[in-house]
Amino acid sequence: MSKLRLIGSRWGAGAIGIVCLLILWTLAGVFHWFKGTIPTPAAVIRAVGKQGWDFYTSNFGPTIELASKGFLWGNLLALILALLVIVIPQIEGLATQLAIISYCTPIIAVAPIVQVAFSTVQTMIVFLAAISVFFTTMIGAVAGLRSPHRAALDVVQVYGGGRLAQLFRVRIISSLPNVLAALKIAAPAAILGAVLGEFLAMPDKGAGPAMINAQQRGDIPAVWAIALVCGVIAGIGYAVIALISRYVTRWSTGEAR
Repeated sequence: MSKLRLIGSRWGAGAIGIVCLLILWTLAGVFHWFKGTIPTPAAVIRAVGKQGWDFYTSNFGPTIELASKGFLWGNLLALILALLVIVIPQIEGLATQLAIISYCTPIIAVAPIVQVAFSTVQTMIVFLAAISVFFTTMIGAVAGLRSPHRAALDVVQVYGGGRLAQLFRVRIISSLPNVLAALKIAAPAAILGAVLGEFLAMPDKGAGPAMINAQQRGDIPAVWAIALVCGVIAGIGYAVIALISRYVTRWSTGEAR
């Protein structure tokens, strides 16, 4: 019963927060705060209806596809590098520096170099999406792989297992909560990286070009509508991985038994 009350209180607090946000948003639109650059929620909803389903599927389909590819490639490389750090500790300094450089270097500065290096616009966008997720997943995976209790690693060692046996029998399972927590953050980051890549590369279709075209027309509600749909898609990615994480974490910690 207390658990149900706790869940109800969380949902209630969330609902109150959303209502307050909508009220402030409406006031900002009605009274033309920030020189009228904030439309009312009703204006944004009308813009969504005016643009239509075909507009969003044709523009967001390519963005989601490229962001997904960047998400997969960036996380795959980050996880491989994290595993190598555990197996070969001597490369940790180099791997950490590489991750920090990928995180701290502005995408706007990297984009022209990437655009010259790759022959297609789509490859450039995938690369920028991959860069956006690499640091978070690599650092989270390394922290997770180092999280097991020493006693569990000693048991494997007593039975003749080396670093690889410890890695596959103990470390990978123990790292799942940290890895999935990093992937939750990486999902919205991949969408952001893909949209920024589209802003710079200007492909024929995509959320980035659609937003730029709306800006050039001076259609502020349409700009907000596209930006909010981007946020919704990023939130869905976060929610899907959070749902998976809920069950996988229980399994990895033994709570699901």
